[in-house]
Amino acid sequence: MATLRLPAGLVSPMAMVDWLWILHPVLAVVLIYPLTGVVIRLAMQTRSRRLKTAKPPPTVGRDHSDLGRWLAAGVVGLVLVALTVAIATHTPLDQFRGGPGRAFTLLLVLMGTLLSLGALWIAKAPGFRLVFAVITWAGVLGLGAQPEVWRLSDDPFSPGFWQSHYWAGVGVVGLMLFSLGARPEILRDLRLRRLHVTANLLAALLFVAQGITGTRDLLEIPLSWQKPTIYACDFKLRTCPPPAQ
Repeated sequence: MATLRLPAGLVSPMAMVDWLWILHPVLAVVLIYPLTGVVIRLAMQTRSRRLKTAKPPPTVGRDHSDLGRWLAAGVVGLVLVALTVAIATHTPLDQFRGGPGRAFTLLLVLMGTLLSLGALWIAKAPGFRLVFAVITWAGVLGLGAQPEVWRLSDDPFSPGFWQSHYWAGVGVVGLMLFSLGARPEILRDLRLRRLHVTANLLAALLFVAQGITGTRDLLEIPLSWQKPTIYACDFKLRTCPPPAQ
């Protein structure tokens, strides 16, 4: 297979905006996916201890619950990082669609979502936990609905919707917020515990899908200095204008 090589000594430059664009996948690979593996392993040990099929340490249940909280909050934070970068870097700030007024509104939504997540973390009453979980998810969905965010498709009856990195991501966020918000009840109620297991099996599948679709999307994002040329191409016909002589 032929490969394109840069001339010796020449390195393709990355601007600050390019580093911002890879912040989301870097955090996912370095923090979220390893933590997911640990939480899943602790979940299996907790179940085996409850069913008395093995004798893991007595702290596995508490460790699973504590690390699960960090995983849930980390997933929400990870998605907020991606949405913030996508919106803030889509165009130069002086060309931001809607001007300072819209930018300030979106900043308020971001701050409100983070505050709601913090309130969910410390809330004790079930009603408050439900409200803060819903507000946090609504904030994520509101930021994700902005035109700067690439969603592939918003039609659930189209194949693109089910191949969308964005929609799988907000689905995982919803499942994580359920686990975080219902944590005390999950520990006490067998039916909710079973629902929690089902929800997190689905979340695990979505994490796998995220790894695939995220890698695919990274291949489609050019460096900032390459964008004018790349976006001049006709993606349907798969043709590009000839290079300038």
